[in-house]
Amino acid sequence: MTEPPVPSSSASVQGAAKRACDAAPASSDVTLGPLVYARGYDPNSSRHQLSILVATQEGAAPPDLRVEGASGPAPEVIAVDTLGGHDFWRFDLSVTAGDTCYGVGRLRHTLTLPAPDDDLAVAFVSCNGKEHGDFERPEGERDAMWLRLAARHANAPLSLLIMGGDQIYADAALDAHPDLSRWAEAPPRERLEIDATPEAEAAVTAVFLDRWVRSVRSPSVARLMAEVPSVAMWDDHDIFDGYGSHPAPVQESPLGQMIYRIARRFFRLFQAGGHLPQSPATLSRTLAQPGFAVIAPDLRSERQKRRVMGEAGWRATEEGFARARPGEPVFVLSSVPALGPRLSLVEAVHKLIPGAQRYEDDLRDQWQSRAHRDEWRRFLRLAAGHADETGPVTFLSGEIHLAGRGEMRTPQGTILHQLIASGISHPPPPRVFARALGALGALGEAPLSGHPIRIRTLPGQVRRYAAERNYLLLTRQRGAWQARWDLEHSGMTPALSLPSGPPAASPRSKRDGLEAVAL
Repeated sequence: MTEPPVPSSSASVQGAAKRACDAAPASSDVTLGPLVYARGYDPNSSRHQLSILVATQEGAAPPDLRVEGASGPAPEVIAVDTLGGHDFWRFDLSVTAGDTCYGVGRLRHTLTLPAPDDDLAVAFVSCNGKEHGDFERPEGERDAMWLRLAARHANAPLSLLIMGGDQIYADAALDAHPDLSRWAEAPPRERLEIDATPEAEAAVTAVFLDRWVRSVRSPSVARLMAEVPSVAMWDDHDIFDGYGSHPAPVQESPLGQMIYRIARRFFRLFQAGGHLPQSPATLSRTLAQPGFAVIAPDLRSERQKRRVMGEAGWRATEEGFARARPGEPVFVLSSVPALGPRLSLVEAVHKLIPGAQRYEDDLRDQWQSRAHRDEWRRFLRLAAGHADETGPVTFLSGEIHLAGRGEMRTPQGTILHQLIASGISHPPPPRVFARALGALGALGEAPLSGHPIRIRTLPGQVRRYAAERNYLLLTRQRGAWQARWDLEHSGMTPALSLPSGPPAASPRSKRDGLEAVAL
């Protein structure tokens, strides 16, 4: 199968810059990082807004940050947090498009930052871990797909890394302290009676820190996160399994709230690059990029058994669509698939199947759950209206530990694509699961009248879902967008063409200039 094209951003200059940056020795004053985060793109100044997160030993002075060959305001350094013997520092900077070498301490790295008309490559990953024994696996096995993505980046640089949830699996936190173990086994109502002690909080914090440090220190992940700006949204395992889909006493209990508070602290550090969210209710965010936008609704912070997002989340998501520039593609990061098979059939009968009740929260996690059907319609109407009137919409999702894709066609003939890449390191489920899900996909679904959803096969595949570890590669070449999946055993799929221009309908009047972030 053919490899995707190399973006045409002066490969020889980039390669020379990369060799110069790599020539420096390792730094002794940086204990973690650097990790680079995308904060937006200003089309008026052609500048990328970035944050760089680093950690030093507690009590040490912050390291110097140098950006070579770039003009603009000097980077601003901000103390973010102190955890586990580390002081965390955030650098905010503004960089013009092009290849840029930066240094933190004695470390050197190259960023490839595109302009609106440049060819580029974007990677989407999700589900980085597994529920039990995650780091007991040999590194080469656990991170096999990360290694492939890093090798791909070394030959053809990525400009953005989108992470779609479950960047860590924090399930071990429930075994971190006897109170947590008792809480996890207790009936929901009894969980309200178990206090959150400082000892339990310290134990959970230590587990989260250990998971995050191990994840970002893995050589392949560390290289990518130092050289490719990322944007991330969390999902349930970044908090605890099924967060939001359990009975209310589970989340509202003192220990449930404590775990959420700790997870949000780590979201700020490792998924939002050290930035505090503007809203206490939602982490939803919108990110402008050169020639496209990323909208990332938070499907966890406000979730309840019969609700996916509260009004804060809906308001942020609707504002993200309203601020998108007409004609430019919008990639919507829905951590659980927005276009999927008729899972309400499974939900209707699962209580009749012995042992299936333990999957109730997994079914409630999905947009297709009967409990969320009205919200699902609201979400699809919002996306379909934008696609018909303003510009292309593509959903990016993970969560199901399979690769897959779907389509929804509007009465105007506009097609919205759903691209699923899951997981980057989570083992795939049995193939029989993928086939059963594919059989459900054959039934079709139409939550909106006149908007049929169809589950399609990946390019070059014969079944609707691929039970292999994977990541998704999005490329823009001469203005045309394409998608490919790198499957662990089958390799890179042929290209799938994505909508790349304005719709046939007249666009609505929009505000120009999508600003950086809704955090």
